[in-house]
Amino acid sequence: MADRYRPKPALQRAREGNPSKSAITEGVVVPRAILAEPDWVEVFRFSPDTAVESANVRCRDVASQEWRRLVPVLEVAAGIGEIDHTTVKDLCVCVARIDQAERDLSERGLMVTAERGTVKNGAATIAGQYRTQLARYIRELGLSPSSRAALSPPEFDDDDDDIFD
Repeated sequence: MADRYRPKPALQRAREGNPSKSAITEGVVVPRAILAEPDWVEVFRFSPDTAVESANVRCRDVASQEWRRLVPVLEVAAGIGEIDHTTVKDLCVCVARIDQAERDLSERGLMVTAERGTVKNGAATIAGQYRTQLARYIRELGLSPSSRAALSPPEFDDDDDDIFD
């Protein structure tokens, strides 16, 4: 579902047409860049606790795999720039943390025994919160089928009225 309060980027408005014929302002133009993969050890630091360290090692691997999967696509499709580095990095952290929470749910179950009896595993709440944030990143970066479907490829014609001439 489209967000009626968020303005469409200039390129998207041009691709979809401009029935109101109002002026299209381009806003900030971000120069394209090839993003360098972050040092995941800085994000998921070493821990003397072996259980925490093994989880951090897996998080580093999952985040790195997600980075290598997404960045080449985003560089071509979205034209991401250096300014987007933090957003893509946070998306990869979300994916790694969701993986970590899901592994905990698989190992300990949805309900765990605590001081007050059987309670909901906190990893379920954490996974839900990270999924909410991940959905925002996916929408912002155009990674979902619905956000991609909203874009149509540009039509090439010889009009002198094109805003990109």
